[in-house]
Amino acid sequence: MTWTQNIAQWRSLPAERKLQIRREAIALDVAQSMAFEREPVDIELIRETLATHARKMPPGSSKPGSEP
Repeated sequence: MTWTQNIAQWRSLPAERKLQIRREAIALDVAQSMAFEREPVDIELIRETLATHARKMPPGSSKPGSEP
């Protein structure tokens, strides 16, 4: 698969799937960074924390929503 095909495939994904992929990448990046610093952390804990944070965020926003 060429890089142009990869880009076309990414662009064809629904917004929800793109967001999911990006969030999964964050958890992996944090876990790898912590392991590099010899401070390993459970990747599932990071994923749970991100999921909790994501539930508090309005869709498409980078700021927490107001609590009802």
